[in-house]
Amino acid sequence: MMAAKDPPPVLYIADPKLLRCCDAVPIIRHRACLTHSLITAYGLLDKVKVITSVSASEEEIRRFHSEEYVDFLKTAEVDKEDVNEDEFGLGFDCPVLENMWTIVKQIAGGTLTAARALTSGESNIAINWCGGWHHAQRDSAAGFCYVNDVVLAILELRTKFDKILYIDLDIHHGDGVENAFLFTPKVVTMSLHQMEAGFFPGTGDEKSIGLGKGRYYTFNIPYKAGISNKQFIHLFESTLYNVCEVYMPDAVVCQCGADVISGDPLGGANVTPEGFKSAIRQVLNLNKPTLFLGGGGYNKINAAKLWTLLTASILNVSLSLEIPEHKYFPLYGPSFELEVTAGLRKSENTEKSLDDTIRTVQNNAEQLAIALGKK
Repeated sequence: MMAAKDPPPVLYIADPKLLRCCDAVPIIRHRACLTHSLITAYGLLDKVKVITSVSASEEEIRRFHSEEYVDFLKTAEVDKEDVNEDEFGLGFDCPVLENMWTIVKQIAGGTLTAARALTSGESNIAINWCGGWHHAQRDSAAGFCYVNDVVLAILELRTKFDKILYIDLDIHHGDGVENAFLFTPKVVTMSLHQMEAGFFPGTGDEKSIGLGKGRYYTFNIPYKAGISNKQFIHLFESTLYNVCEVYMPDAVVCQCGADVISGDPLGGANVTPEGFKSAIRQVLNLNKPTLFLGGGGYNKINAAKLWTLLTASILNVSLSLEIPEHKYFPLYGPSFELEVTAGLRKSENTEKSLDDTIRTVQNNAEQLAIALGKK
């Protein structure tokens, strides 16, 4: 008998330049290094294949972003007064950065490197916690995002895989990715997110289902503030399988925004990493080539904890709850534990509100089944 082949390794994208570029974005300064250092301290790099990112080319970035916007990113300078920054979304949440074009190319390149590892067959699972910049639009920055690496990765995956499922678990609606694929039946976008008056970006209600040939290929699953682990898991599982029964993808991209974790200053949910892990296990159960990306996460310590726990979960490894000593160990006090406990915030979601949302998704999935000739 022939010996069984070892499964391909899980690929993990990280290198000093990528970490520096990610950390250069002011709102998440040092978050990439915090995450990578914690993953390293737990010994998880011994169980993955670490890949150095390759900076994206201008041509690759132009696959999605407009010529005018790319030209602006290449030439914009801090404090330059004769450029209309507002035209390209630069301003309060997306300030012009030093070496912005270098940063954009490196961040996009990290996720493209991961996507190419899947299209080449080098692995079935690739992780880039420096990725997941889902708000950037074709011709503008938005929501701290200067380049939409997610869209670029999906376009790369489409060179091999016919049908892509994009899952967005960030607390904010994945509007940039949705807008990019609004008219296509080749990509299903599925976004779970908090939605209420005044909460960024203010889009993503259940009635947004795609347009033209892409009608019914967009699934929005909004919830209210304070969602708990039990509610989050129920909402995700009930909708994921509805969608996949109709549209079984050839590959999956999963954005794991850590701002859904309890205690995030720009969030409003009450989910813990353990609850998030349950959702990721459902994604892994699809058993498809999968790209895992980071995203939002503005309590940087909690983001590092989440992505370390998710890395371990993807590898099917258990971790000690005691944070190991490493460079950033003092920042994990006073508990020095990996766990993030739920807060006391009461959920504004009810069984009825969640069931109504699930029912709407089911109805949209049925319409997609009819469009595909499956009913």
